[in-house]
Amino acid sequence: MQTKPSPLIERLANVPVIPVLEFSSVDEALHVSEALVTGGLTMLEITLRTPAAMDAIKAVAAALPQACVGAGTVLTVDQLHAVRDAGAQFAVSPGLTPALAAGAQGAGISLLPGVATASEAMAALEAGFTFLKFFPAQAAGGVPMLKSLYGPLSQLRFCPTGGIDAALAPTYLALPNVVCVGGSWVVPKDAVAASDWGRIRKLAEEAVALRRG
Repeated sequence: MQTKPSPLIERLANVPVIPVLEFSSVDEALHVSEALVTGGLTMLEITLRTPAAMDAIKAVAAALPQACVGAGTVLTVDQLHAVRDAGAQFAVSPGLTPALAAGAQGAGISLLPGVATASEAMAALEAGFTFLKFFPAQAAGGVPMLKSLYGPLSQLRFCPTGGIDAALAPTYLALPNVVCVGGSWVVPKDAVAASDWGRIRKLAEEAVALRRG
């Protein structure tokens, strides 16, 4: 199958971090998302791990048109269509199945599929994907693994996610095959519990300032 560049890469030109978000309510989603977008992180991944997730995607997409709202933990074609209909502009999956790969073609939403090995990366490339989530990044070999993949698979670009924090992010972003990183450190649970939206905004500003090598 002929591959083409992912439209997500263009949107990530100035956004080195995609916050990985898990919300317990729509109200929480709106406050956190507004703080992140105000801080400069306009690409948001709202994971489908809570009962409030789908409503959160709808609410944030409607309230913050300047944001690019995505859905994480998308495992099936039905979920892919559901998040698209809810207003998500991209979907993220921890892996890639043949059914999901086929369903993503012409679905009207960009899919960022996850891989952890060279064989999985090759299978994703064969299915037409050139921008991949490297997951779980730290557990799957981290920076050394991505360096190793660059030689034989230099046409691929990655968003490593899993175990990455503010200290590790710059090392990943310095790699030629890394476009951005995914992480939850910009939304600490204690800041959410304290409704400290200013702290989240500041962490977003710091994340935007991270420099690629």
